[in-house]
Amino acid sequence: MTLTHGSGSQQRLPEPRFLTLARVLRGWGIRGDVKIQPFTDRPDDLAHFERIFIGPQQREYVVEKFRPHQGNWLLKLSGVDTRSAADELRGLLIVIPREERALETDEYYAYQVLGLQVKTIEGAALGVVTEILATGANDVYVVKGDRGEVLLPARPEVIRSIDPEAGVMIVELLPGLIE
Repeated sequence: MTLTHGSGSQQRLPEPRFLTLARVLRGWGIRGDVKIQPFTDRPDDLAHFERIFIGPQQREYVVEKFRPHQGNWLLKLSGVDTRSAADELRGLLIVIPREERALETDEYYAYQVLGLQVKTIEGAALGVVTEILATGANDVYVVKGDRGEVLLPARPEVIRSIDPEAGVMIVELLPGLIE
């Protein structure tokens, strides 16, 4: 349900201009490819971007090739033609302008979920989404409120609706989710 993960505050986050898609891990091979760590649920989407931006100055690069390789992802960028040039990008974030990444139905950016007021389908207030945990199987929303901390799996049987404009998430508490 989310693209990026991380901690948030109890206040709504502003819409970012750029979305972080991945981090450059290191150079790979002798032709300047970089091995990357995607931060998106759909890493193969990177193949559809003609240009990306890297680093704090958001330097623009043209994507020549993007491919999976032995359980990892490799990216070839125009102008990065040697291993040493690729290694200079180590640790930098790969971003794109937010408007270049369309959302699918029932998909939300992390900044849209963090700070939402959480209510049960009966109308009881549970608190505010303060963090999103990536567990592998599904994300987990950390909700903090008067009852303490509640962990809600981001699954359709629990998360009934998300309305970022209204600032509300409606949930159905299954047995064992809250005491």
